[in-house]
Amino acid sequence: MSIKYTSDHEWVDTTDGIATVGITVHAQDALGDVVFVDLPDVGKSFAAKEVAGVVESVKAAADVYAPVSGEIVEVNEALRDDPSLANTDPLKAGWFFKVKLSDPSELDSLMDTTAYDELVKNS
Repeated sequence: MSIKYTSDHEWVDTTDGIATVGITVHAQDALGDVVFVDLPDVGKSFAAKEVAGVVESVKAAADVYAPVSGEIVEVNEALRDDPSLANTDPLKAGWFFKVKLSDPSELDSLMDTTAYDELVKNS
């Protein structure tokens, strides 16, 4: 598993041209208890950095961006039913959506774990 990160605190894990996307531990810590998620429709396409969903917590609402361009091929229905998964297991069961990559080279602009940890430390 080679997870990449965005400056908007999303993680991306890519396998066979499909990117699984979720929010980072840092993001869910900042948001607090997640109470609602608005997930994109399967079949909809997004450009990188386009708003693809919303996460709402007891503290705030935040946009969830598509970290890479492509078509939504799956959404996490379990997360829709139990938004707290974004808090309890943000890097596994709390994933948001899966995107079929239209431009795999966009992954090169995302941060590795070391760079993301630096960003969080300095924010």
